[in-house]
Amino acid sequence: MRAVVAGLLLATGWLAEPRAAVGLSVQEAILRAKPAVALVTAEIRADVTMNCGQGPVEVSPAPFIETGTGWFVDGRGFLITNAHVVDPAHRLPPWVTHELKKKAIEQACVEPALRARGLIRGQRPEVEEQIRRQASDVGLATAKVAPVPKITVMLSNGTKLTAEVRKFSPPLLLDNDNRPLPDSGRDLALLRVRDGVYPAITLAKRDSQIGDPVHILGFPGVVLSHELLNKSAALEASVTNGAVSGFKQDQIGQGVIQSDAPAAHGNSGGPAVTDDATVVGVMTFISLSSSGSEVQGFNFLIPAKDVAKFLEGTEVTKPGESAFNPVWGAGIEALLDGHYSSAVAKFQEANKLLPGLTDVKRLLTEAEDKVKNPPPRPFPWAWATLGVTLLSLGAYGGMWGRRWWKNRFRVQPTQVIALIERGLNPVMLDVRTKTDYETSPLKLPGAVRLDPESAETANLNLEPAQLIVAYCTSPEEATSARVGNVLRARGFKNVRILKGGLGGWTNARLPVEAKSSLPSIGLEIYKNLSLGDIERRRFRVGEVIFREGDDPRGEAYVIHAGTVEIKRRLDGAERTLNRLGEGQLFGHMALFRKGPRSASAIAASDTELLVIRDERLEWLMRNRPQLTIEVLKELSNLVVATDKERAEAGAVR
Repeated sequence: MRAVVAGLLLATGWLAEPRAAVGLSVQEAILRAKPAVALVTAEIRADVTMNCGQGPVEVSPAPFIETGTGWFVDGRGFLITNAHVVDPAHRLPPWVTHELKKKAIEQACVEPALRARGLIRGQRPEVEEQIRRQASDVGLATAKVAPVPKITVMLSNGTKLTAEVRKFSPPLLLDNDNRPLPDSGRDLALLRVRDGVYPAITLAKRDSQIGDPVHILGFPGVVLSHELLNKSAALEASVTNGAVSGFKQDQIGQGVIQSDAPAAHGNSGGPAVTDDATVVGVMTFISLSSSGSEVQGFNFLIPAKDVAKFLEGTEVTKPGESAFNPVWGAGIEALLDGHYSSAVAKFQEANKLLPGLTDVKRLLTEAEDKVKNPPPRPFPWAWATLGVTLLSLGAYGGMWGRRWWKNRFRVQPTQVIALIERGLNPVMLDVRTKTDYETSPLKLPGAVRLDPESAETANLNLEPAQLIVAYCTSPEEATSARVGNVLRARGFKNVRILKGGLGGWTNARLPVEAKSSLPSIGLEIYKNLSLGDIERRRFRVGEVIFREGDDPRGEAYVIHAGTVEIKRRLDGAERTLNRLGEGQLFGHMALFRKGPRSASAIAASDTELLVIRDERLEWLMRNRPQLTIEVLKELSNLVVATDKERAEAGAVR
């Protein structure tokens, strides 16, 4: 009954609130943002003068063209895109000039030489390649390029506008050693087109959270060049959907948002909007496999707050402001509410402000059709819908109440840090079950151990008002919740539960301690492994784990308990190279080398190992920098030890 009453109260408040206070649907959020998205093209035409060996010749090769996505951040004519989209035309880097020279050589030198021999392209590849090398040796040295760069912005009505760069923060570039070049920046550019009234998208005010919906708008090259699509595909932005899936840093420490929303070349510079039609990030780079193909699910965005910082000191002082937006938004709202005549009037007004935009034309046609042929709206269904809505609100209110009741004592790891910074000094209580506690070597710094089975009688030596945070590793913090209830019954009123338990703490990259003396590499591995989903293997003393020359089968190992000896056959005798203990990683060098085992591994005592597959190890190496550093330290020490041993044995030449 309480849930129904709460639902009715919520429904009354909802009916009294204006529509602006209600969250937008996905459809409405995308419709509001989409007209502001435009195709950005950086084009460099050039006249190239060169000598192919028979005297000077001048040609105009096919232009160099780079396409990307931009979006109006100010309705007066200011757009945001990636710096790398416009960089070829803005700074004319040497590689662009080189590409134009190569195109000119093909046109002025290679093709005439092939025709002179009566050949066509591809007929004699070896002859064609020889001609190309000879022409390049002569032509590249003599070629002089007179470039004519141009940046254009094409709206969804087909209008092409010349753009100039008003502010530029260079893209992140890496050298041959995969190190960032000195002038690497935020990869943003502010463009200016002629004055006018344009749609605009505003920037999100709050930071993104894991799981937030993301809709990436843009012009992926796979759509622009698709042989089965009409050329009109270049006018209208495509939309892909996903969610915020992580927060990372680039090579120079700049924050980026990870999203699983699909993206491709051409989406660069496009806005990623959330369900309130605000920009949460700007598409900046995608992920590629080792073969160079696109890997979806791992795409990265420049956060909206960094875009706002980039705009400081420019003419854009009110991002998202536009005379077009209120009219367009009112038309969408009227259409979705069923007020079709009002929608027609607003869409016609929007079309006068900026004629022919694809989305405006489509919704205007839809609204006009519904004015002529209104859908049936039987009176009883409206009341039935209201009744269902009220009941649903009541049910959801009850669900929300139960969820609040369940989580009323839970705190996030970041909230615990905030409590510590406020000087409240919470006591961290480790209430893992005996099995879980003995299995994992990690604990929170300064944590006090309390066996959950003795929670009713254990002497804690704490004041009743002391702030206590209990943590465990059981699903949904069941053990912590049970212990919390027991402690509150004993008079400890300020007991909280760590949401996510020990795993939530380590996932938040907060510090942990090892119960036993673990090497640094072991500590990092345990912090990033969930023992529940890792295969374990046990070996008795003297058992062989693997032999020298064996196929590694894509496996590396961490010693969870016991001792392992690494042995190798030298001069006809088996020799012990190393003795490894708890927390040590071994067997990984064969995975790095993609070769057979270089030594044997024997259990020197009863031993339990954690098996790490090569793909899991590679993921950890790519995504956990501290673990990578520890592995490099270990390998460095091994190299030094090996060199020393060889020197002492007189093997160094």
